[in-house]
Amino acid sequence: MGTLRQRLGEQPVAKSFFQYFIPTLLGMMLMSINIVIDGIFVGNGVGSVALASVNIAVPVFSIIISIALLIGIGGGTLYSIAMGRDDEQTAKQFFTLAIVLISIITIVVSFFSYVYIEPLAFLFGANTDTLPYVIDYMSVLLIAALIISLEIAISIFVRNDGAPQIAMAGLVITAISNIGLNYLMIFVLKMEVIGAALATVIATALGLLVYLVHFFRKGSGLKFTKISWEINQIKSIMAIGFPSFLSEAGMGIFIVGYNVAMTIYIGTNGLAAFSVINYLHSFMFLAFIGIGSTIQPMVSFYFGANKKENIQGTVKIAELTSLALGIVFIVVGFLGAGQLVSIFGVTNPEIIDFATTGLKLFFIGYLFMGINFVYMTFYQSVGLIKPSILITLFRGIIILVLMLLILPPMFGIAGIWLALPVTEAIVALFLIIYARPHVLGKKSMLNDL
Repeated sequence: MGTLRQRLGEQPVAKSFFQYFIPTLLGMMLMSINIVIDGIFVGNGVGSVALASVNIAVPVFSIIISIALLIGIGGGTLYSIAMGRDDEQTAKQFFTLAIVLISIITIVVSFFSYVYIEPLAFLFGANTDTLPYVIDYMSVLLIAALIISLEIAISIFVRNDGAPQIAMAGLVITAISNIGLNYLMIFVLKMEVIGAALATVIATALGLLVYLVHFFRKGSGLKFTKISWEINQIKSIMAIGFPSFLSEAGMGIFIVGYNVAMTIYIGTNGLAAFSVINYLHSFMFLAFIGIGSTIQPMVSFYFGANKKENIQGTVKIAELTSLALGIVFIVVGFLGAGQLVSIFGVTNPEIIDFATTGLKLFFIGYLFMGINFVYMTFYQSVGLIKPSILITLFRGIIILVLMLLILPPMFGIAGIWLALPVTEAIVALFLIIYARPHVLGKKSMLNDL
């Protein structure tokens, strides 16, 4: 409690924001590098079909991560609110309950997914060329699902307990280990996509061990206590975490939607081109997740401590930071498209052309994505679940699916790439016009909370 109270209870908002944001951003960048590294090693060491196959299997990550976020973010938010109210015992109850729930649900879901792995692979967009690789990759991830989900959940709680540097350290170890293990598994042991999956799982386990160090640190509030199976606590965890669950599930729908569109309009070369962009997208996407992960413990703590001005200051800083990141990513995409595609070892000229053209259009969405994550996380962090769910549903599922249905017939392949940018722009403009004045205006909704 001491570390958390000192960091958020006494410091200026801007100082606290960057103390959380810098290690969180670095950590998320390293997490995304993990994903990109898989693509680089698979693309260079196995081939374009294997690269497309790993991308098709990525929704398995979304299934596992969505479970961890559903309960981890919900439990972490309630943990921080309780700590802001100086109620340590309730905070410990939320922590214990969250970890037990994640373990039970992950085991059940991964078991049934493994049993029906082939139909699941076809659902994700596999075809006869990619199916063997997709099943190989998915099998390893499903067997090790509990390791992945616990690593994500524990990192959330460590961050909510005022230790973002420990959370970053875990991701540093994971990223470095993943690079070495990918090289060993793919180039030395010739294990192809199974090796890439094993490298990811082993590296994740090492990161989890780093997070566990926090439990033994002086000032740590993360202590297990006698579990309380109170239905209201479970409902609260699930309700607050549901937008994060939807957001990650939406990522899976995004991948499946793009894979299906590419299969219909282009074929395997289109799948390979999208896999390149999706690996790069994972890098950018996690940066905006990092902004959300930064403000969630801050806003939740300030809400519990009834510090409304601090909440507004946090949101304003997050808006500016997300806009700056979006501009940087667009510039990088436009100036370095060719170089970014080349690192994945793609040699087919048609795939290169699809990917470089698509990247420039796709990256426009980053100008708007950050705003959407800031407001989704804000509403979630103060327990206003309905607006957070609506933002997530519209940006991650409803409008995106509509754009994938409407734009390709109108603009061809360019319409596929523009589906995400148009979706993010529509939601962001709505939030700027209607939500922002209610949060940051003189008659702020925070006055009534």
